[in-house]
Amino acid sequence: MLKPAVVIYIICLSLLPRLLFAQHDHHDHHATDSAAADDMHMDMDMPMEDDDMNMPMGHSFSLNLPMNRNGSGTGWLPDASPMYGSMIHSKKWMYMLHGSAFIRYNTQDVFRRGSRGGDGWDVPNWFMFMGQRRVGKKGLFHFSTMLSLDALITGGKGYPLLFQTGESLHGRPLVDRQHPHDLFSELSVSYAYSLSDKVDLFAYLGYPGEPALGPVTFMHRPSALSNPNAPISHHWVDATHITFGVATLGVRAGRFKLDGSLFTGREPDEHRYDFDKPRFDSWSARLSFNPDRHWALQASHGYVHSPEALHPAENVYKTTASAIYNSDIVHDRYFSGTLLWGLNKEKKHTGENAAMAEGA
Repeated sequence: MLKPAVVIYIICLSLLPRLLFAQHDHHDHHATDSAAADDMHMDMDMPMEDDDMNMPMGHSFSLNLPMNRNGSGTGWLPDASPMYGSMIHSKKWMYMLHGSAFIRYNTQDVFRRGSRGGDGWDVPNWFMFMGQRRVGKKGLFHFSTMLSLDALITGGKGYPLLFQTGESLHGRPLVDRQHPHDLFSELSVSYAYSLSDKVDLFAYLGYPGEPALGPVTFMHRPSALSNPNAPISHHWVDATHITFGVATLGVRAGRFKLDGSLFTGREPDEHRYDFDKPRFDSWSARLSFNPDRHWALQASHGYVHSPEALHPAENVYKTTASAIYNSDIVHDRYFSGTLLWGLNKEKKHTGENAAMAEGA
């Protein structure tokens, strides 16, 4: 029998400081309310321009795309997605700081039957700092850093979450719990070169970082911003978002993007404050397509070598497909939805499927 779970959000804190809102039609900058607790967001549907200190940061891997398309790693969101963060400008650099923290009490066994599920206080959180600058007329350099204090707050066992699986602690698999994320969840650099308004080439290196496999990871999807829990399908579709050793090459042609990665297949170990050994023993490829400003579609496939420390002989082939939709309802209010599917397949074993729909 399924057990009910309750999560009480005592305080919801998001690092969504005051920002200017760049209007699509007129590009006028004015203050506005935010759907996320008295903050403001920047809808930046425009590229960077030279020597304009008032222009917002552009896309991480293109001089010709809006920042709103930035997802996680090299993944794409719809151009109509909201983008929250605090912007800092200098003469040559543009920086952005954003993040999220949920202070809450979480109980997974409401009626105290004791069969499974834990409880306790926890604070799922993440914080990012990124910056970029032009290199010549057609080049773009970008860096991203992402930190999480999950392990410091919850310890190595993470927080209670019924039916969640993935990773281990002290030689035992974590079941009915979401593992904590590493202190250093992303340290990456990239370089992009614009061949024309329609064609970009880019290279991305992360230690750790995210390979071209799966949709934009859950914590960066607008449809999941208000949900601190990792989806049950996490280890089927986007669990590679913290990978110690990633090298990605990609090309954008119009509305399409093709990127491929070599990366470390082993998931992060239980020591959440160190840097795991880079192996580059796995690969992936992903095709992304944004038909208009409201949709972001992707399909990807990859080989992940020995992901689980407790089962080192098991290699997994991952296949994913997803559709993310975002649309303005009224000024500075939006609807976002995500449909995704993932398949984990080992040789000589039946594949395991996961599917999910979420909306906000």
